[in-house]
Amino acid sequence: MHRPQATINQLFNEETTMKRSIAASLTALACATVCLTTAAAADLGKGPITLVSPFPPGGGTDTLTRMVAAAVAADTGWDMVVENKPGAGGNLALDSVARAKPDGHTLVMAQTDNVVLNPWLYNKLSYDTFKDFKPVVLVAASPSVYVTMPKSPYRTIEDVEKAAKANPGRLSVGVPGVGSSGDLIGHLWRKEAGINFTAVPYRGWAQAYPDLSSGRIDIYNGSVATLLSQIKAGTVHALGVVGDQRSASLPDVPTFVDKGYKQIDQTIWWGLMAPGKTPDEVVRQLNEAVNKAISKPEFVAKLRDAGYQALGGTPAEFGRRYKQDYDAFGAVITQAGIEKQ
Repeated sequence: MHRPQATINQLFNEETTMKRSIAASLTALACATVCLTTAAAADLGKGPITLVSPFPPGGGTDTLTRMVAAAVAADTGWDMVVENKPGAGGNLALDSVARAKPDGHTLVMAQTDNVVLNPWLYNKLSYDTFKDFKPVVLVAASPSVYVTMPKSPYRTIEDVEKAAKANPGRLSVGVPGVGSSGDLIGHLWRKEAGINFTAVPYRGWAQAYPDLSSGRIDIYNGSVATLLSQIKAGTVHALGVVGDQRSASLPDVPTFVDKGYKQIDQTIWWGLMAPGKTPDEVVRQLNEAVNKAISKPEFVAKLRDAGYQALGGTPAEFGRRYKQDYDAFGAVITQAGIEKQ
């Protein structure tokens, strides 16, 4: 059937108009996406970015958080604020960030001993540890270390094991809380070495030191970051580092891996997490800014002097480490029979 030329031209014009309309819509959509992304980037500098610390002022996590905040602020000009929200094993801080507006302006300095372990230790949590948080960047790590008093008869890991085998259950080891990573590593040590000792929980080093110095406990487990200054001052003696490699802060102290214990690794990490619905582009910008700040040689040296190792990396790498430790420590908690609170 032959169509009149006018009809063909009309159809052609309508098709052209439709194509132009679609192209204009796609251009507008692309522009909107770019504008939103640009706005998200600009917003990070328009208001304060709060880093929430789950521990009180003056402690290791607080100090680390303030160091990171200052470094990022110096690099970016962003207004970085540190807010301390201690309590409930870190759950108060985690809950507040899980509920915060997901715009990149509220982050939590999460740590192995809260965000990884709490789901295994508490019956009821107000947040879902995987759904309500988005990993931004691993900031730093510090292995734990067993220490004793300078005049103690125990000078090495082997000395402790000999005493524990000779007198099962009599040796006492201070740990930073029931179900803490220090407590769990103690379970692994007992199992791997075939020894028995009594774990004594404390709220932290400040509470444990009087008992260690008076002989009420024989040794104590804490992070290198917490105990480094006392070790360097000779206030306590380091028996062994619980990590897969020697600490750059204590290069002369052997690790449990050096002694043949391949499974005994208690490297505690700290990392920034955002509310779960934070846009990926905002997370990317935060990750980029923190990575740049913590990779500078002067900052790396500062961390080393404080007992930490600077980390960094991508959000995906942080997520994998997080899940790996969640599964590994969960298995130890299950084996140890530690019940949820």
